Amino acid sequence: MKFICDVHISIRLSKYLATYGTESVHVNQVPKGSSTPDGEICQLADQNNYIVITKDTDFRNSFLLKRTHRKLIRVCLGNISNDRLITLFENQLALIKQLDQEDSFYMEINPDTTLLY
Repeated sequence: MKFICDVHISIRLSKYLATYGTESVHVNQVPKGSSTPDGEICQLADQNNYIVITKDTDFRNSFLLKRTHRKLIRVCLGNISNDRLITLFENQLALIKQLDQEDSFYMEINPDTTLLY
């Protein structure tokens, strides 16, 4: 699995995912950093088979309307601790690994549920 974390996702999650044995890049680590437009993040994700992790509804809308990036996890948790965020991802990694085998997926992580499209 390979991930790219959007600017509003903690770099700590990106580092955790990398220790799990996956490739994980935070948008702050790409050349334009936090100024990277969403469209470029999507292109980078699709070119490198990254799963985009974001809180941004624009990514969801783009995925549902245009399929401009193939694999997306949207975090709908507001302001939570990094530890809680990491625990939620840790609990979902087996499912994410399974979904990563698909050509395209959308996963939404909410406080009480996980939605898949």
